[in-house]
Amino acid sequence: MNIAIILSGGSGNRVGTDIPKQFLKIGNKTIIEYSIEAFENHQDIDEIIIVSNPDYIRKTEHINQNKYKKVLKIIEGGKTRQESSDIGVSSIETKVKNVLIHDAARPFVSIELIDRLLKGLINNKAAVPAVQSSDTLIEKSDSNFVKSIPDRNVIQRVQTPQAFNYNIIKEAHKLAKVEGFYNATDDCSLVLRYKLADVLVVDGSINNIKITYPSDIIYSKELIKNGYKN
Repeated sequence: MNIAIILSGGSGNRVGTDIPKQFLKIGNKTIIEYSIEAFENHQDIDEIIIVSNPDYIRKTEHINQNKYKKVLKIIEGGKTRQESSDIGVSSIETKVKNVLIHDAARPFVSIELIDRLLKGLINNKAAVPAVQSSDTLIEKSDSNFVKSIPDRNVIQRVQTPQAFNYNIIKEAHKLAKVEGFYNATDDCSLVLRYKLADVLVVDGSINNIKITYPSDIIYSKELIKNGYKN
């Protein structure tokens, strides 16, 4: 069994709107609906769990309204992304092999990308999508000077969904709580932190952007207007 966990706890402050970005409309659907439908329409995803911003759980339930057959539950998230992810993983009660953890603010995850991740889990315990950076990246010092410039050929931008063997990601969150570590910005960093598994990198997608700034909304609307489909 493969379960998708959609993290929808963000506030969307950087987008500059009155409501969290996942509830903004692009075309005739909200951003979170695009994310849900990607997993709803994938034949190998069995169930979906949505971890919601507590203040917007009723709005999330209203969007769902039994429209999506695979949505197993909608639960309240925590104060951080890591906490919300842990809540989602810990809420799984059925026997499950793999878990895919996705940010609701990435509406353009494709069927093909999910395929690559699930294929990657056949012989690995963890897999993440990533794309090459078109920019040269720098490491900044505490005093705001360039500390180093990593080789762009080995630096990539990681995306979600991130895919894991269920027992691996469950153990990662357990060890983080034991250590008292709460600053992870994604899930694969926890798996690597506790050396639980090697993490396979699969090809991501340049369209699989995370809605963060107003310009991302403009780009997304153009993508939909030009006929994008999950």
